Amino acid sequence: MHNLVSSTLAPENWPFSLDLLPQPAYMVGGAVRDALLGRSREYLDLDFVIPTDAVKVARAIAHHYQAGFVLLDPQRQIARVVFPNATVDIAQQEGATLETDLHRRDFTVNAIAYNPHTQEIIDPLQGLADLEKRVLRMVSPKNLEDDPLRLLRGYRQSAQLGFTIEPNTQQTIRSLASHITTVAAERVRVEIGYLLASPQGNHAIASAWLDGVLAPFFKNATSESFEKLTAVDKAADYIAKNWQPLGIELQEYIRDTIKTTRLGIAKLACLVHQNPEAAEIELTELTYSRAEIQSVTTALRLFPRLKTPDMSIREQYFFFQEAGTVFSTAVALALAFDNLVGAISGDKSLCVYAPLIGRYLNPDDLVAHPAQIVSGKEIIIALNLSPSPLIGKILTEIAIAQAEGTISTQEEAISFASRAIA
Repeated sequence: MHNLVSSTLAPENWPFSLDLLPQPAYMVGGAVRDALLGRSREYLDLDFVIPTDAVKVARAIAHHYQAGFVLLDPQRQIARVVFPNATVDIAQQEGATLETDLHRRDFTVNAIAYNPHTQEIIDPLQGLADLEKRVLRMVSPKNLEDDPLRLLRGYRQSAQLGFTIEPNTQQTIRSLASHITTVAAERVRVEIGYLLASPQGNHAIASAWLDGVLAPFFKNATSESFEKLTAVDKAADYIAKNWQPLGIELQEYIRDTIKTTRLGIAKLACLVHQNPEAAEIELTELTYSRAEIQSVTTALRLFPRLKTPDMSIREQYFFFQEAGTVFSTAVALALAFDNLVGAISGDKSLCVYAPLIGRYLNPDDLVAHPAQIVSGKEIIIALNLSPSPLIGKILTEIAIAQAEGTISTQEEAISFASRAIA
């Protein structure tokens, strides 16, 4: 097993002093598991269990370092201390002993504790053996039933760790799958986000759907929907090789969200109803943000139009106006659907998509990125008009004429507006 001295288990790597933790105190959960596996973390996420005064201890640490303090659960005595590069959760031990607490956890690999004062590993459920076997095994069926989100977390953790879900555990998850509907949609959405964030999650999310855990949330998905997830990742690789700036954009987070990339939006679009209005209903029920829902529905509307033959300048202009930054997502979806019918050969895909992509990637292209040569106010003054919706329509027509190359100066734009009004 990994050398623990250089891991997150070593107090010198923590953002606070071990002296501020009482004895006994135990590090538990994912931090212990990942340290034993040799998995490094840029951002530390540490969980501690102490017998008494958990909130008081957390508050004292936060005060000492002028760090953030969040009371997570006053009844169960759980508090969080937030440092610039770490989050530290301190919880009161559940039950009379540490072993009782560990027996209440989800999977054996998460039920290993570490005493930093004595450097002792406490492993009453043989989690170390399961780490060696790279197996995810439940502690008990009751623990999964008590918090059904753990059913979905099993798939997420198996994907993140590259572990196999132990057969009896997977069978238990299947038998309890209907309980997932009692979980708040917000919590389910977070787990789905983790699964969509990496290629390793594709198989896990398909398994979760087949086992009935995700089926209640993606009622319109089919087995082909999950094949598309892998196709989207292949499309992203293809885009990165052929149109690098577009590939970089796919990995960026969309505006007004925390952890959803444009690539994640493309994957989400594969799992919902392909009708944008129906997809919006599904995503609203899952509590996705307005920005996320709009990105998915826009991508669903646009990607079939990417292959429209001989699109006029006017049609292209309105296409780009509607697409905005969702353009890269729509391209990924279009390529993914091509892949499913075996058509993603470089020459064909380049031929079909290259002209529009070229426009999008050229900041000086007036079709994809209009540059206003006259403002609405200037038109109102020059032509002695009153403000009205008509001005906006005229500005649109000027932008299209500019893209078509029929006007290029402010004087020509105002003359164009005068003719349009007449």
